[in-house]
Amino acid sequence: MKQAIQTYFRYFTIHFKSCMQYKISFLLTFLGQFLVCFSVFLGVYFMFLRFSAVKGFTYSDCLLCYAIILMGFSLAECFFRGFDLFQQIIANGEFDRILVRPRSLIFQVLGSKIEFTRLGRVLQAVIMLVYALMTCRISWTPYRVFVLIFMLIGGIVVYSSLFLLRASICFFTLDGLEVFNILTDGSKEFGRYPASIYGKRVLTICTCLIPFALFQYYPLLYLLGYRKEAGYGLLPLLACLFFLPCYLFWKIGVRYYKSTGS
Repeated sequence: MKQAIQTYFRYFTIHFKSCMQYKISFLLTFLGQFLVCFSVFLGVYFMFLRFSAVKGFTYSDCLLCYAIILMGFSLAECFFRGFDLFQQIIANGEFDRILVRPRSLIFQVLGSKIEFTRLGRVLQAVIMLVYALMTCRISWTPYRVFVLIFMLIGGIVVYSSLFLLRASICFFTLDGLEVFNILTDGSKEFGRYPASIYGKRVLTICTCLIPFALFQYYPLLYLLGYRKEAGYGLLPLLACLFFLPCYLFWKIGVRYYKSTGS
């Protein structure tokens, strides 16, 4: 375990030094990522200038909701970028080289690409989260602090699992499916509001199929006091189990992988 951490730190250092070779490019891209998410923030702000609430949720409630989604997505995209670009690793034969190395396959793909410019989105998420926590009507307790942490962890795990699932499909299609953008970038967009405002069918899908609601909507109800059941605060940990079927599908894909021959 210690050796794996040291190796990943080397990957981390190499990617960071690579980014710093072109500091102006990095800073402009970082700023661009920040401003893209800031435009979404403005969209929410202008809507609430006209409407005081959306199905009972206030402006601060929606900001907290969106901050959780955005932070989970951005951190997963930053550190799991290798899986998002896995079709390139398959196409150029790089995965053949990965297979013969004495390290975990997931670990090697994880370290193949770290997208530091996505931290611009993380900065935006942190700003929104801090503002929302300062203005939301939350009666803080130690348990609610842990619930908030669980929400952030659940978001990172679910999005990372989706990137792993998308990479696994590349074993069979040789390319990533664009439909996955609905589940990743698309969920980031509709995640600016609580999932219940989109109707029962969408809420059911986000609960039972792709567990966005387990780390976003239901714990949010508990934090804001809409529901009193303390079990709602543990649902983000249940959402983390989504990683298991995605990992199983990855293992199946590796078993049926055939070399490109290059």
